Amino acid sequence: MRNIDIQSIKQRFGIIGNSPLLNYAIQVAVQVAPTDMTVLITGESGSGKESFSKIIHQLSPRKHGQFIAINCGAIPEGTIDSELFGHEKGSFTGATETRKGYFEVTDGGTIFLDEIGEMPLGTQARLLRVLENGEFIKVGSSKVQKTDVRVVAATNVNLVNAVEKGRFREDLYYRLNTVPISVPPLRERDDDIYLLFRKFASDFSEKYKVKPITLTPDAVQQLLRFRFPGNIRQLKNIVEQISVLEYDREVDAEKLRQYLPQEVPGSNLPALLAKEANSDQTFSERDLLYKVLFDMRRDVSELKQLVFDMLTHRPNDEDLLKEHSHLFENIEQANGHSYHPQEPQDNFYLPIKQSQPDEYEDQRVEDIPHETEEESLSLEDKEKELILKALKKHNNKRKYAAQDLGISERTLYRKLKQYDIEE
Repeated sequence: MRNIDIQSIKQRFGIIGNSPLLNYAIQVAVQVAPTDMTVLITGESGSGKESFSKIIHQLSPRKHGQFIAINCGAIPEGTIDSELFGHEKGSFTGATETRKGYFEVTDGGTIFLDEIGEMPLGTQARLLRVLENGEFIKVGSSKVQKTDVRVVAATNVNLVNAVEKGRFREDLYYRLNTVPISVPPLRERDDDIYLLFRKFASDFSEKYKVKPITLTPDAVQQLLRFRFPGNIRQLKNIVEQISVLEYDREVDAEKLRQYLPQEVPGSNLPALLAKEANSDQTFSERDLLYKVLFDMRRDVSELKQLVFDMLTHRPNDEDLLKEHSHLFENIEQANGHSYHPQEPQDNFYLPIKQSQPDEYEDQRVEDIPHETEEESLSLEDKEKELILKALKKHNNKRKYAAQDLGISERTLYRKLKQYDIEE
């Protein structure tokens, strides 16, 4: 494809940059647009994937039909089937009338399914039927309906890993991935970063009626070194902040650093274990909490078994104590006390607090039940507790609570129903 054609596409759809990776992605989008092939757009959040879906629709024979963009992660699991495929009157509580879904409304047009990796498995099966046969059934109906819709999907997660973990249907993945388009992250687009900065500075200058901000040479270098985990969306927000807050319209590196979030050296993601540093798996705060809870539960269970063995069968076995000394070392680290194994005694007594009555001083082990009430280590209880704290922190606003918990709003909605939490 000629370079002049790519430049005209950029001007038409407001795409800034000359990166070879960006140009190649645009070229693939233009070449596949006249066909009816399903397209899967991959790229990090904020990298501009929706612009490519618009290119595909506007350059296709369907350009006069409807174009609808849907964020699959923002629709609750209980209603996404109704949103996409429609429902019949009385099919569920609140269904007071028959409703058309997006696949019926956009017949002859294009549907852009963003965050396709967040789609529930049941809905994935329905979508697969649409892609293979052009058929769908409304919720609460048995009538098969036909639709002629082109699907363009996008995701910022690794769908191959999601397939391996059973979170995404393998047949749907291969059906969507007919033509893949990879949108490069901003940090891999070299000089495009400064071009976008100047474009946004000009836009906000016009919007707020102020002189456009400029960068000193050292500030430009500082800008190019930043990794921009939020990509174009993050850069645009930073430029808008500077445009509004700075009186001096020339910004140096020191002033720019005040608007750039501090990055973790070496990586944007924490490594849990050294052996996992090179794996594709990432961990959220919830995953880390789960691991800590599992470790605690294992240690507590092992410690309970040790005490039970000592109380019932081997009360004076020094070898048994040495074998499980790591448990006492863990307790030592947690409480700041030192553990020193003592010589076995003729009689084994449980320690008695000084504040207890004298009548308990000679009480032997066999007289004391070994089952004690302890704090619940249930993962469900801990998860429910975290959800309640997040909702309280954000005044029951699900969107911000979900962001704080590191999950999608749809997942939070499902958890609220699962734990019967009233907002």
